Amino acid sequence: MEGMKKRVLSSSVPPTMVLLFLCFSVLLMLPMVSATRFMVGGRMGWNTNFNYTTWAKGKHFYNGDWLFFVYDRNQMNVLEVNKTDYESCNSDHPLHNWTTGAGRDVVPLNVTRHYYFISGKGFCYGGMKLAIHVENLPPPPKASPIKSLAPTLSSKGHIFLMPIVFAIGAAWDSFIYLW
Repeated sequence: MEGMKKRVLSSSVPPTMVLLFLCFSVLLMLPMVSATRFMVGGRMGWNTNFNYTTWAKGKHFYNGDWLFFVYDRNQMNVLEVNKTDYESCNSDHPLHNWTTGAGRDVVPLNVTRHYYFISGKGFCYGGMKLAIHVENLPPPPKASPIKSLAPTLSSKGHIFLMPIVFAIGAAWDSFIYLW
């Protein structure tokens, strides 16, 4: 009996099964991971003499994405303002000051609307302003309808039979290996 206990305790799941399980889990989670973190300005970061309108052009910002501002923390800041203050570079009454003091600020885009960001202290006049529109993710494409001549399990079962046979064989092989 003690030998049986030892055998059961010493047997473990083969590494290939663990790897297969992990790969399958990652594949299941991929559709859920859809948020994007945009580094504002790319390699240039949040800096003067850069056209952020051109940078944002062609990009789609969706609900759940993030903006990552990288800048000189001793000089610049990140302020969210309304459209009027954005157009006039007025930083006197920001809607939100995203500046944390580290020069690495993250802004969650969790509401579908227009966002307007500027840098105060006169840097807005040097081009440090960004306007984006955040929208909801588009719905996934619909599946095409099943054609009446398409093979089904009832009409041509052999099409589905081979993957089922391989799955049963793999499960049986794992069972025998563990036993």
